[in-house]
Amino acid sequence: MTEDIWGTKDVTSEKGKADENFPVGSLLISRRLRPYVHTYYNFARVADDMVDTTELTPTQKIARLQGMAAVIRGEITAPPRADAQTAARLREVLLKTGVPLDTATDLTVAFCMDAEKNRYDSWEELMHYCRYSANPVGRFLLLLHGESAETLGPSDALCSALQVVNHLQDVAEDLRVMDRCYVPLPWLEQAGVSIDDLRLARSKPGVRKVFDRMLDGVDALNREARVLPLLIRDRRMRLEAAVIVELCEILTRRLRRQDPIAERVALTKADGIKALAKAFRFFPG
Repeated sequence: MTEDIWGTKDVTSEKGKADENFPVGSLLISRRLRPYVHTYYNFARVADDMVDTTELTPTQKIARLQGMAAVIRGEITAPPRADAQTAARLREVLLKTGVPLDTATDLTVAFCMDAEKNRYDSWEELMHYCRYSANPVGRFLLLLHGESAETLGPSDALCSALQVVNHLQDVAEDLRVMDRCYVPLPWLEQAGVSIDDLRLARSKPGVRKVFDRMLDGVDALNREARVLPLLIRDRRMRLEAAVIVELCEILTRRLRRQDPIAERVALTKADGIKALAKAFRFFPG
């Protein structure tokens, strides 16, 4: 029975925090809470490895991901293997801190989507994916810090915005490596282009039009997210949120100017310094 869930091989990759597009458990988060954030990140990274590996079938991927969720819920015991133990350790953290279990299990819902779904037909479908793939991360961080329910809406907006800009950053690679495309297909058709145009060396005018349409949606999410730092009581978490809000807006603007198909559009260390400086406006006097 255990082998039916976990298989015989741990497919965890060598990816680490340096491979992420945005801060993961940064030094802005208190030293007391940082280990909990790292435990959450390790669980998410292993689940991501499970869905992205080429060594498992979609059915095997879903079985493992559902196994990870079952461990989080306490329905099964994790075997003594590195990948499964990330779920066991996160369960301990969630029970200790009182953060809801669904901030972890919701992530596995998104990864199960990735295991069997590689095309999207609308912005609404994409937002549904973000609801499970990105929004739980912000909710985990805020609830870990004891923040109120009023922070969750703006946090969801910020996390969904981050997810979409990440999709745009990786649009060519996702299609080439995983045959996965998060760009709404009807939008491509309406602009007179196709998914095959995303495989070219640079964006056609129609593709650029679709990217800008997606960024219009991101702009709306960013506007909703701007109030988030004002709602956060914990000073360090407020600063963390303010920095990420600014970084997301910087990257959104950069994706309008640069072509993510022709080049890697990414943040720089200078962007981080600029975002940190701007974040201090939330700390008057």
